[in-house]
Amino acid sequence: MSFVQLVQEQKLIVCVGAGGVGKTSMAAAIGLQGALHGRKVLVLTIDPAKRLANSLGLQQFGNAEKQIDLSSLGEVEGELWAMMLDGQKTFDELIKKLAKEEQTRQAILNNNIYKGITESIVGNQEYMATEKLYDVMTSGKYDLVVLDTPPVKNALDFLDSPGRMAKFVDKKVMKWFLNASNGKISLRRILSGTSAALFRLLGYIFGHDFLEDITIFFQHFRELYEGFQDRHLEVEKIFRSNQTSFLIVCAPHDPAVEVAMFFLQELKKRQMENPGIIVNQRHVTNGKMLDPNEYLKEIALEESHGIPKNTSARLLARLGAAHKRLRALDEYEIGLLKKLRQQMNPNQKIWSVPRLDGEVHELGALVKVGKLLFSQRSG
Repeated sequence: MSFVQLVQEQKLIVCVGAGGVGKTSMAAAIGLQGALHGRKVLVLTIDPAKRLANSLGLQQFGNAEKQIDLSSLGEVEGELWAMMLDGQKTFDELIKKLAKEEQTRQAILNNNIYKGITESIVGNQEYMATEKLYDVMTSGKYDLVVLDTPPVKNALDFLDSPGRMAKFVDKKVMKWFLNASNGKISLRRILSGTSAALFRLLGYIFGHDFLEDITIFFQHFRELYEGFQDRHLEVEKIFRSNQTSFLIVCAPHDPAVEVAMFFLQELKKRQMENPGIIVNQRHVTNGKMLDPNEYLKEIALEESHGIPKNTSARLLARLGAAHKRLRALDEYEIGLLKKLRQQMNPNQKIWSVPRLDGEVHELGALVKVGKLLFSQRSG
């Protein structure tokens, strides 16, 4: 599948890979190309880097969609929108949607146990990304969503994150706290059983209202159980849809390539569509060994009037040494690409994006990256 087909036919493109390889820039460049091909696109990023907001022409970047002004690029048929994940707002909005009654919403949002666990849950960017993804994918507002995943320490966190909250509020856990017949906590069982010492200690640490807080928390979360389960199943269905593609992004060095190879295997095992790998920031040459003296000596001599003797010779020698280093880098990176190719099937592609001068910090640079991706033949 070519990049043109990806942005024209898919509904979700997920960029995965190690941290620091350019996933955010790739997601933005792909999203921009989608808009240039006439689609309404949302780029959802977890990276709070201000330079991305600047490149998209945004002064503020948050949990609400912002439309990107593309007028500087001429007449554009599609639309580009962007959103940066705000975990706390996403989770609070989730509770408000799943809780049917205002009283239930407020009881959960004001609950001390809820406030305590949300610090851990909201900090889990992989889980919050899938929750926000569910919202934007089921809204029907966009032709294409491009998701920039978090720079995960454990590469499986994002793929395994759907339904994490559903597992947390599993009925077996709630039944341990609640009496199924009347929905109230069996205090006698807890305070007289093997957990009595633990709960007395927790009550001492967190205050006398701890048991009451945890009772209310699980009573109300039981009502939300089916909502979490439904979202879990839907996100897993979206991940395995034939209109979803996972693109692996890596840099041309061993650690990033190792993560890319890991993703190749895990996506295959999970039967998730992976068209191929983008190798970003490549050092590309034409493969020839060039001698600066052969090509530049006459120019150097012409321009050397009035400067110290042998300056031009030293400059040509440095150019020659730099060229040798560049060729060595290119050959090393070609070896890494061959290593990747050995782990890929014939239908998967490798796209190389050369290292550009400076940062990708404005729309023009994103257009350039997109053109490099969309115009080249796969390697």
